[in-house]
Amino acid sequence: MTMVRALTVAATACLVAACVSEEKAPAFDRAAFGDTHEITGFEALPEDVLGLWRSEGYGWIFDITPDGMTQYQVTQSFCFETPEAARGLTDTLALDYRYYRTAPGGDALILQLLPDDTEIFNTRIDALPGACTDVSPERATPSAVFDYFAELVAENYAFFEVRDIDWQARVAAARGEVSDDMTDAALFDVIAGMIDGFSDSHTKLIAPMGEGLRRQQDGLGETLSFIRGEGRETEWLIGIFTALQEEILDAGSQHVANDRILWGTIGDGRVGYIQILQMGGFSGVDIGDPTFREAEFAVFDEVMDAALTAMADSEFVILDLSNNRGGYDAISRRLASRFTGQAFEAYATEVPGTGVPPRERVIAPADHIRYTRPVKLLTSDVTVSGGEIATVALRQLPNVTHYGATTRGSFSTVLSKPLPNGWVAELSNERFLAPDGVLYEETGITPDVALEVFPLDDPIGGHRRAVEALLAPGEPAE
Repeated sequence: MTMVRALTVAATACLVAACVSEEKAPAFDRAAFGDTHEITGFEALPEDVLGLWRSEGYGWIFDITPDGMTQYQVTQSFCFETPEAARGLTDTLALDYRYYRTAPGGDALILQLLPDDTEIFNTRIDALPGACTDVSPERATPSAVFDYFAELVAENYAFFEVRDIDWQARVAAARGEVSDDMTDAALFDVIAGMIDGFSDSHTKLIAPMGEGLRRQQDGLGETLSFIRGEGRETEWLIGIFTALQEEILDAGSQHVANDRILWGTIGDGRVGYIQILQMGGFSGVDIGDPTFREAEFAVFDEVMDAALTAMADSEFVILDLSNNRGGYDAISRRLASRFTGQAFEAYATEVPGTGVPPRERVIAPADHIRYTRPVKLLTSDVTVSGGEIATVALRQLPNVTHYGATTRGSFSTVLSKPLPNGWVAELSNERFLAPDGVLYEETGITPDVALEVFPLDDPIGGHRRAVEALLAPGEPAE
């Protein structure tokens, strides 16, 4: 029996058995881990960090030696070293795990890309699975790539039930279309079809094809799908900002932070206005640069200090996240910290079936200038990911009222996973829960007061009218 055939049989058995991790009782105590340390050189790492580590969830093995760190991609039946070529296809694959925390006994390790970022809990193992050392060409045949992808999604995707997806049926329907003599383009069509209709903007397939990339992604929401379908996204964004600066905002408004933030006042300072397009990308520093985090914080803090100082005497602030495309979760929390005078429970995250307890996120008041007068938060179906995380957090504050349209409903930090042939799949494997336990994945977050923000027949004018409605005394009419 060839390796491919053996893996195909194993993967089929896994899928028939619904190879999704069972929920486990929490096996890790966060408080038992020590302080966070940065990896500045592998040759100086302590013995309790060196060795082989298997992640809880995520499907990774890390081999940490004095010479460096090697990452393997693992499912029940497959294991291979992360292809170097895949690292250039997504931001997250381009990053290295540079921070760690150890636990007493040396058998557990937390790895992080950035301080206070997603925690990857790992358990020490004695040896690599045999499949990890196999480099035969058969591991990247269309059959092997298909089986790996099928198993990868089955083991890691967190929202089959929420999004009403019968993964086993999709795999069974697609399997007969796969053969080892098919072209890359045909294989892409098959695998892309398996995730078509997930309605999850964090689930993607990315493949170098010819001189470019092919990409499968849906779940963009009605507004963004329409705008992009019309080829008008740049025109739309410019139109929104032009209308704001020429028709609504007082003279002196600021479009700053690498064009990600627009702020100003309205009505001779009566109202403050802040629109944030993305939770990050403010500094121009590459995400792989060790200075990225502090550079982003520095620009964001400078902008927010200037904006909130100018708005100190305003009646209220409009915080416009209606076009926010997400980004760096730490910025979402940093934003919420500007509008509270006391610490509060914002949300919790968990990766199902790992035995790792939910991570509760408490946001403390910012050390910088804060605004605790009324805030009118504006969202739409474009608001997604980090924009939704900020929305969940801000809704916990008594001075914030949520207006607009329901958000997109796609929260999870993206799990980027290379395929054996160098393509990349991205999945949602993480659940974000509001403090009351509500999961807003798929449904999105419904505002307290409904307002049409981006009518398809006039998305620029609709946004202007939504902002104008928020300026009127009392609550805007639905």
